[in-house]
Amino acid sequence: MQQRSTHIRSFVLRQGRVSNAQQRCYDSLMPQYGIPYAVQLLDLDAAFGRSAPKILEIGFGMGESTAAIALAHPENDYLALEVHTPGVGSLLKQIKERNLGNIRIIQHDAVEVLRDMLVENVLDGVHIFFPDPWHKTRHNKRRLIQPPFVAQLVRKLKLGGYIHVATDWQDYAEQVLAVLSAEPLLENTASDYAPRPAYRPLTKFEQRGIRLGHGVWDLVFCKK
Repeated sequence: MQQRSTHIRSFVLRQGRVSNAQQRCYDSLMPQYGIPYAVQLLDLDAAFGRSAPKILEIGFGMGESTAAIALAHPENDYLALEVHTPGVGSLLKQIKERNLGNIRIIQHDAVEVLRDMLVENVLDGVHIFFPDPWHKTRHNKRRLIQPPFVAQLVRKLKLGGYIHVATDWQDYAEQVLAVLSAEPLLENTASDYAPRPAYRPLTKFEQRGIRLGHGVWDLVFCKK
C-alpha cells in the first residue's frame, strides 16, 4: 500500500514548456533510462546492469551538470531525481547525444524515493546542486535541507560516503552548514565551506553570477 505523504514539499510543479525534441526523447528514452517510482526497494546494481559506485543527484534541473559529470566519470553510476518534465526530457536528450549509459532517472519527489525505494548503506555520494532557496522567510520551511531529510540521507549513505550541496544563496548556505554540522554521523571535509570540487562543472548561470560578483558556497560532508 502506498504511503500517504505528510511532508512539506520542497518544490512546486510548474507547467514548463516541453520542446518537441525533449518530448520525443522523453517518449522514446524514458522506458529505457527511467525507473518508475514504486513503494518497493530498488536493486541499484540491477537497474544499472553492473556493480559500481552509486551517486544520487537530487533536483538536476535541465541536466547539464549531471550529463557532464557522468561523461567525465564513466566509472560511477548516477541516479538522477527531478520532478519537472522539461528537465527530464533535456537530460534524456543529452544521454542520447553523449551515449551515456551510467544515468538512470526517477521523476518523483526525492523524500519519497529515499523513504520507499533505497535500501540503507547503498550510496557512495549525494549531489544537491542549487536547490530551490525559497528565499522568502515565510517559505524557508519548504527548503529541502532540513534535519529529518539529512538524517534520512545519512541512512542511505555508505560509511565514508559524502553529501555535496552547492548554493548561491548565502543564508541557505549558512542553514545547510548548521544542519549538516548538527548531524552526528557527518563530518565536514573543510573548516566550513569547501572549495568547489573539480567534478562539479561551472554552469552558465553560475559563471554569470561570478562575473556579477555573486558568491557560491559548496559544502561537502562525509559519513563517519
